[in-house]
Amino acid sequence: MTITGGTTGDTPVDIPRVPAREAAERELSEPMYHENDPSLLQRGIDRFWDWVGDLFDSAAGATPGGVVGLVAVAVVVLALIAALWWRLGTPRRTPATAGDSLFDDGPRTAAEHRAAASRHASAGQWNQAVQERMRAIVRSLEERTLLDPRPGRTADEAAAEAGRSLPTHAEGLRAAARAFDDVTYGGRSADEPAYRRIEQLDSALERTKPTLATTAATGFTEAPR
Repeated sequence: MTITGGTTGDTPVDIPRVPAREAAERELSEPMYHENDPSLLQRGIDRFWDWVGDLFDSAAGATPGGVVGLVAVAVVVLALIAALWWRLGTPRRTPATAGDSLFDDGPRTAAEHRAAASRHASAGQWNQAVQERMRAIVRSLEERTLLDPRPGRTADEAAAEAGRSLPTHAEGLRAAARAFDDVTYGGRSADEPAYRRIEQLDSALERTKPTLATTAATGFTEAPR
């Protein structure tokens, strides 16, 4: 590197390349040269938006119609998500927790649950009617010793246990438990046909008589009708 000037007039002064570069770096590292530089956070934000812009440009270039086509695809995807959410309701919780217990209040008899279900049905309150009728079914099976009373039991658990003992009603019990879960946890609404199906299941289970082959625990065998 050659620098012209100095006390000797215009005589060139040769400075080695590496020391010259180091001297320039030291000079440029002075705070006075960086007073207006963006902060580390601002630089990070700028790089993020640059990345988003590049991603959007790449997606627009790969989509027929460019940006307009990309917006149209996004609208269609959002519409599909909204339709699925409306159709399926709030995703159901799969793990059973203490809040999923079938009975959420003090102990009541099957007759009391049936009476509550009938009152709700008369008022057109089908969600509550479905809940109370399912509780009546499980409480009735407990009263008949076809299910062991167990605090914290969920509708799904009760249906599975009773279905093993009452195989001809297993599908109806599972459907009743699904209806209970849908209105209780899934944000769905029941209607009169849904309630009537559970009501008919309750009546059918009441007519089911155990045989003498009934054993302790779940060794119940359904008698011919």
